[in-house]
Amino acid sequence: MVKDNRITELCPNIFLIRGEDTSSHSYLIRGDYKNLLIDSGVDKNFSRLQKFLLTLGLKVRDIDIVINTHEHFDHIGANRYFQDYALIAAHRFAATKITVEDRYVTMYKSGDINEPSLNVHLWLENRFCFDLGNYRLEVVHTPGHSSGSICIYEFTRKILFTGDTLFAGGTLSYIGESGSVGDYISSISVLETRRINELYPGHGEISKTPEEDMKRAILNARALLRDEEGVEVTHFQEAP
Repeated sequence: MVKDNRITELCPNIFLIRGEDTSSHSYLIRGDYKNLLIDSGVDKNFSRLQKFLLTLGLKVRDIDIVINTHEHFDHIGANRYFQDYALIAAHRFAATKITVEDRYVTMYKSGDINEPSLNVHLWLENRFCFDLGNYRLEVVHTPGHSSGSICIYEFTRKILFTGDTLFAGGTLSYIGESGSVGDYISSISVLETRRINELYPGHGEISKTPEEDMKRAILNARALLRDEEGVEVTHFQEAP
């Protein structure tokens, strides 16, 4: 049993590893066939992530797949430590920005003068599936926060890993350089058609009220278009 409160087993073999400071959360899924990590967080957070993986009995080389929910630095930075062992996956719109090192859009800045280029081995499309045996994951392209944003839907438990697309309470993340409020509203409307029991976001707390959160997110996005005061927007992606 894991006793560190920074690691939470949300479902059998699905673990939340909480991010620190600007880093996103990471989610570990221990599959029957492969071990999968959703978002690696910022590179300076890697030693902490590595320690938590060891707490769960895994080394870095035991991670078979890393999925990035989008292209921002706080979700992709530690990819560099996994890419020699794991397949790195991202939506193709995110992959183009990661692989050409578009640091304006990704806001990525390592500080390591010998850093390797970040690779993306699987360029994902909408409805791409990962079958881990005990869990089956579907990629849902949800542009808005960024053009390459995806959510990941798990069919058995009906849970949704949302990255920065959707947060508890419907709080908006800012609309990034490649994003669009109109696309965001459309993406959330698509998610509303699914049966979802819980939301597992890239930052903040998990949510067990997804229907209310999605309705509130759309209202907040429409208010943002009207430039109304009092709309809560969370800026998780501030340049390091």
